[in-house]
Amino acid sequence: MTSTKTSSRVTAPASNRRSMHAIDMDAFVPSALTNLAQKIASTASATYRPRFGVGITDWRVMALLAAEPWIAPVRICQATGLDKGAVSRSLRDLVEAGLVEVREDETRERRLPVALTPRGLKVHDEIVEVARRREAHLLKGFSAQERARLREFIARMQTEVEGLSAPEVADGP
Repeated sequence: MTSTKTSSRVTAPASNRRSMHAIDMDAFVPSALTNLAQKIASTASATYRPRFGVGITDWRVMALLAAEPWIAPVRICQATGLDKGAVSRSLRDLVEAGLVEVREDETRERRLPVALTPRGLKVHDEIVEVARRREAHLLKGFSAQERARLREFIARMQTEVEGLSAPEVADGP
């Protein structure tokens, strides 16, 4: 009996497999913003982690807790856009590092609100100084009016993003 093997042949690529509908990723605003945000986040993490032992996800959690102490993890997810798993891992790491305190309800065995420890507040404040210098560097070529307009544009886009999950937006007119 002869065994028959199905061979998947790899054919030479056609000379042009470019779609007529391809998006210019530099000009497509969602892609450009995602790429910019990723570069800002990765350079921030590369700056903060070696110096403070805090990555960008941890920093986002700490920044929120500095403004809103004693909030529940679900609020952190809502405010930062981070998923539950990322927030949970970050809180675990921050607690282990002594930067965050979690109130626990022993009767219900569930986590309650979290806040920065005094040490966490100190580290937060040190990172803020670096973060503000990074922001100033990013915006150094913008006038005060352009900075205000940029913040306005971002706020408008944040408002509009809520409607993107609506079927009529996804399916088109």
